[in-house]
Amino acid sequence: MTRKLEGKVALVTGSGRGIGRAIAQKLANEGARIVVNDLDAEPAEEAVQAIREAGGQAVACVGNVTAPDFAERFVGTAVSEYKGLDIVVNNAGYTWDNVIQKMSDEQWYAMLDCHLTAPFRILRAAQPVIRALSKSEAEAGQRVVRKVVNISSVAGLFGNAGQANYSTAKAGIVGMTQTLAKEWGRMNVTVNCVAYGFIKTRLTVSAAGDATATIDGREIKVGVNPDLMAAMERSIPLGRGGTPDEAAGAVYLLCIPESDYVSGQTLMCSGGLTGI
Repeated sequence: MTRKLEGKVALVTGSGRGIGRAIAQKLANEGARIVVNDLDAEPAEEAVQAIREAGGQAVACVGNVTAPDFAERFVGTAVSEYKGLDIVVNNAGYTWDNVIQKMSDEQWYAMLDCHLTAPFRILRAAQPVIRALSKSEAEAGQRVVRKVVNISSVAGLFGNAGQANYSTAKAGIVGMTQTLAKEWGRMNVTVNCVAYGFIKTRLTVSAAGDATATIDGREIKVGVNPDLMAAMERSIPLGRGGTPDEAAGAVYLLCIPESDYVSGQTLMCSGGLTGI
């Protein structure tokens, strides 16, 4: 059976762990060649190895997506390693919560830098590559559809208390998605967004809700109190949080040929939750 993404080249940020890793593995299983990214070398290399052991192709591009030189290096890895670029998934992210009166400028800008500025830079760096490929294909009488999938959140659609920074960034990525769908349609690129609800990852699940993770040199509180988590899951029509594999499935839908005429859209992957 032919795999739907055979030979495609995909960039996936934050793909050493969690949702990003599930996305990378899903696309690789369908034949895409993956450029894996993570802040840390170890999880990035583990993800690459897992893809290779499953018969896929992958290389790592380790680094912080917010670094000024990251975007060019990331796109350059796809071009140098695989001589192409077909799919961009802007997935990397985390939360750093506080109510607005207690939120620092550092917290505010950290979320905008990671969730909005980093995707902007990556897509800006990708545009000349995609334009050249599209022009060459048009001259050869070929039509190749490329895909951009940006990751938003239900918090970006409806807001969420304690997340003014994160919600604002995730709302912004929806606007960027809609704009680039208009700008890039002439290059046969679809640009869509997936807005996640509650997905169970290392950043949302911990035994006591008081764990921390080191992200970009900062100790960030992660996890959700078990009682609060149970209440959250009761509010979801499907009665539970999603898994990383289920989250990856939503991205996959927007990468396959069946979605070639879908662009400028935001797909909610939230178990039926339509507000928070």
